[in-house]
Amino acid sequence: MTYQIPPEAVCFVDREGEQARALSAVESGSNRSRPLCLALSGLGGVGKTELAFRIARSHRERYPDGVLYVDLDDWRREGVVEVDDALRELLRSLGVGAEWLGHSFQARCKQYWTRTDDKGLLVIIDNARYGSEVIPLLPASARSLVVVTSHGPLYDLEDGAVIDLPVGPLGEGHAMELLRQIVDDPRLATEPEAAAGLVGLCSGLPAALHVAGRWMRRHRRRPLERLLAELTAELNDKGITVVERVWDAAYASLSPQARFLYRLLAAAPSASFTADSTTALLGRGRDAADEALEELEGAGLIDPRGDRMRQPELLRAHAARCARRDDPDGQERAAGQRRIVRWYVRQAQRADTTAAGPRLTLAEPVPPVEGAPDVPFDRTPGSPASAALRWLAAERPALSACVRTAYDQGLDTEAWTLCEPLWTHYLDHPYGSDVVDAFQTGVRAAQRAGHLPALARMRCQVARPLWESGDFEGATEQMRQALNVTRMLGESAQERKLTASAVEFRGMLRRAQGDAGGAAADFQTALETHRAIGNTYGVMLQTYRWGQTLADAEDWEQAVAVLERAHALATEMGRERMTARTGFALAQALFRLGGTGRARELYEAALSAARTRGAEHEEARVHDALAQLSDATGDPARAQHHREAADAIRRRNGAL
Repeated sequence: MTYQIPPEAVCFVDREGEQARALSAVESGSNRSRPLCLALSGLGGVGKTELAFRIARSHRERYPDGVLYVDLDDWRREGVVEVDDALRELLRSLGVGAEWLGHSFQARCKQYWTRTDDKGLLVIIDNARYGSEVIPLLPASARSLVVVTSHGPLYDLEDGAVIDLPVGPLGEGHAMELLRQIVDDPRLATEPEAAAGLVGLCSGLPAALHVAGRWMRRHRRRPLERLLAELTAELNDKGITVVERVWDAAYASLSPQARFLYRLLAAAPSASFTADSTTALLGRGRDAADEALEELEGAGLIDPRGDRMRQPELLRAHAARCARRDDPDGQERAAGQRRIVRWYVRQAQRADTTAAGPRLTLAEPVPPVEGAPDVPFDRTPGSPASAALRWLAAERPALSACVRTAYDQGLDTEAWTLCEPLWTHYLDHPYGSDVVDAFQTGVRAAQRAGHLPALARMRCQVARPLWESGDFEGATEQMRQALNVTRMLGESAQERKLTASAVEFRGMLRRAQGDAGGAAADFQTALETHRAIGNTYGVMLQTYRWGQTLADAEDWEQAVAVLERAHALATEMGRERMTARTGFALAQALFRLGGTGRARELYEAALSAARTRGAEHEEARVHDALAQLSDATGDPARAQHHREAADAIRRRNGAL
């Protein structure tokens, strides 16, 4: 089973009342028609997430089908959660591969309901702000439990749909007990008044007590009275908030380098980061970054989570205030953002080339960034290509945010350049409004930079997500403007290739609209341009697209003739993936003309190629086609075999 929560915290006190209410709710809910939903609400730093984890650990045996976790702050942009992204994360946790995800939000909701129907799941939804963010993530089964954390009650959830469990600050005794667990320090006994004052300043918030305890461990020789005096002065003089004064003390105790990194993290494109991206942000090499990160983790000012770390929202806001105070002109912030943007551009370009190979790109490769080593795609588990694709998937939110950061900093070339490798990721993962927003920002960046080829390319990249979401009018307008731009380009091979690409995009749009004649004309025009500039791959690809359009129009004889040429070219070029795709399309057309023998040979070749590449989505599609062919040729046993094989693949990948 999937189990996505961390090991139990070493230090934890109280909360018996909340846990007892949770247990009572779980035990009394046998007649429910919907999943039980517990809503833990309270101040930031009060310990809601750890309490949610503790409830999950206590009841995991009741939910044998998995314990899932999603942090909505990971998908929040400018205060708004991309609920669709959170839903996809949950579907992936349930074993649904990216290529098997539904093509619309509603389709993915139905997929989630199907996958969770009659399942005993426990789902933790962290950092919700509104009930509308939670509702699409509720499992379909009444056997499931959902634990939601939020700063306040979720008033927009229906009455009776949730059991509220307010989480208040710890009492003085429990707060002192927690501090003693965090730090075994004799000063707590020898300076009882100062210890009590320190606990009082933390106002019963475990997050503040953890920071205070770590501060005590770091400065074992300093009297507690001294810390208490400093914090009290800050409170009296400046009216600083409860947790803020403790964080200020932790920040002041850091080395200059760790303070510098802490301030810079507030300007990072994403609240989630790795040691690699932090090294780029700091710009002083990996050793310096590791040392600073160790200090920040030891001070409780970042949240380590495996390979990735997070700066929770309240700490990110505190780091931003420290930056405004200690870097009033914003120069270090701007320099850090330039470094990390250029590092991300370079890594994304490297990942794109490693994963997709040579293709039409317009930007020049970014040189190495000083003080920021490259990600070693060739020294990670699996092939370099798969490592590069995993990196693009993991960093997608940061890459999209980097496009906006670059544009805001006036780094227009970097902004539209980042959209090129994001396109490679989008083709395999056609979802995410953040990526579409990035492409639209790429359009604005190319416009502001006056880079006509990039402007044409960016408009094409905006158009495809629009037509795939059903906005044909918006896509048509983007393509109209893209083709207008191409008319202003020159006659170099690169510019003609870009023009042909834009015409191909319009052909794909027309095909999606059902305009087979217009699509065929565009693909033939693009084909002739590629032939004129000697681009054999372009000729092959446009021949394939033309053949597909002929098949759409049920012109089977002409489709076979054109697809035979595309298949021969792909085979001659040694393009294994396109050889399989053109062969599959050719087999479909041959089958329509009664050429079942050749069709079976081509289908079997496509099936073998899909298995070799591990492309199970394509493998299932070929099994479907072979089942249809077997039925037509009077072989029901073989047809059943192929249907069962296709169903097994879909079941394994969460599509059934």
